[in-house]
Amino acid sequence: MPYPALVSVPASSVPPPGLQRRLGLGDAVFIGLGSMIGAGIFAAFSPAARAAGNGLLIGLVVAAIVAFCNATSSAQLAATYPDSGGTYVYGRRQLGEWWGFFAGWSFVIGKTASCAAMALTFAAYAAPAGWEKPVGVLAVLALAAVNYRGVTRTATLTRVIVVVVLLALAVAVAAGFSTGLPALGDGAAGSPGAADVSGGLAGALVAHGWYGILQSGGLLFFAFAGYARIATMGEEVRDPGRTIPRAITLALAIVVVVYAVVAVVVLGTLGPEGVADSVAPLSSTATASGWLWAVPVVRVGAAAASLGALLALIAGIGRTTLAMAREGDLPRWLAAVHPRFGVPHRAEVVLAVVVAVLVLTVDLRGAIAFSSFGVLLYYVVANLSAFSQGPGQRRYPRVLAVVGVVGCLVLVVTLPVTGIVVGVGVALIGWFLRLALKRRRVRQ
Repeated sequence: MPYPALVSVPASSVPPPGLQRRLGLGDAVFIGLGSMIGAGIFAAFSPAARAAGNGLLIGLVVAAIVAFCNATSSAQLAATYPDSGGTYVYGRRQLGEWWGFFAGWSFVIGKTASCAAMALTFAAYAAPAGWEKPVGVLAVLALAAVNYRGVTRTATLTRVIVVVVLLALAVAVAAGFSTGLPALGDGAAGSPGAADVSGGLAGALVAHGWYGILQSGGLLFFAFAGYARIATMGEEVRDPGRTIPRAITLALAIVVVVYAVVAVVVLGTLGPEGVADSVAPLSSTATASGWLWAVPVVRVGAAAASLGALLALIAGIGRTTLAMAREGDLPRWLAAVHPRFGVPHRAEVVLAVVVAVLVLTVDLRGAIAFSSFGVLLYYVVANLSAFSQGPGQRRYPRVLAVVGVVGCLVLVVTLPVTGIVVGVGVALIGWFLRLALKRRRVRQ
């Protein structure tokens, strides 16, 4: 009996391996929490207090409103386009290729700077003096290795980190409450800034102006950014049309409550001047309460928070790079997916190397403004994309997208001038890079 002929299939016609849908609602929520409850909550209150005093509470509300608008737009888009890449994909499909590239480039560059900042923050809390940079590099390489082994390991480790961070925050809040929150009193408590706090938020507005209030909102937005991280991993979520919108809104709601409680307790314990003068306001809160045993607990929480944010950042940037490489907006060899682990392994290896170099060579304290610049522009594209969707795809009123665009642009212009200038320069580099890649493809 003759055997059937074997058909030879050209290698170029076999589709590359795709990512696998392994994440449920709980995994998605924890990845969102791990992205937001990061180093920002341990560090962002101090510069926000310097900008706005106790008006940082208004800044927190502004940042939360902008974050909510951005989150609803991201959730609506992710339900329609459950692919890796987030707003890069949404911008391409709703507004055009250049809009998508602008969003993707802003995200990759801004969040790469954030990776280095998170690594250095972890090292500042966890490393002996003089060993910060080597420890930061080791953290980057270790978490890149976790991501390399598969997304389920990322989700599992993120759950552990989030629990540790929330416990540390609970200890810091309890320590602050034990003081009676004297800076929220009538000014007779004698604590730094008590009179300013009791004077109300209107006094802060008079003292610092709307520019200071909005700048504090921009700084606190850096701590929020991450709520839509799960949207960049949409190709790995089960039932994405239902899971992604619910995960984004649930994670953001939890974080807003946590941030509000922590902000009130820190201000009530230290006062605006005390918060502004402290390098680590949550550790200072524990010290002021007399709970000295709580200080190392808070430091462990800060280190874990930095690791959680760094872990989620590496995963999100890798997926956005994968999506851009698939479309030819970045070198196509970055689009490779590991046949066994199902992750964009080349993109993650390149990212780990770049972040390690930055940790060793650059002081990134000033790069927070640049990171915020890129992320805010990323969400401008997200809101414009959501606004352009038709009635059949709409889950939220269009006015939320409009408020999101306006809010992002307002926060961008209040950032430090250096961050804006560097951000514009890097954006132009990205445009020239894409033009060069397009011309190369035309020649080929």
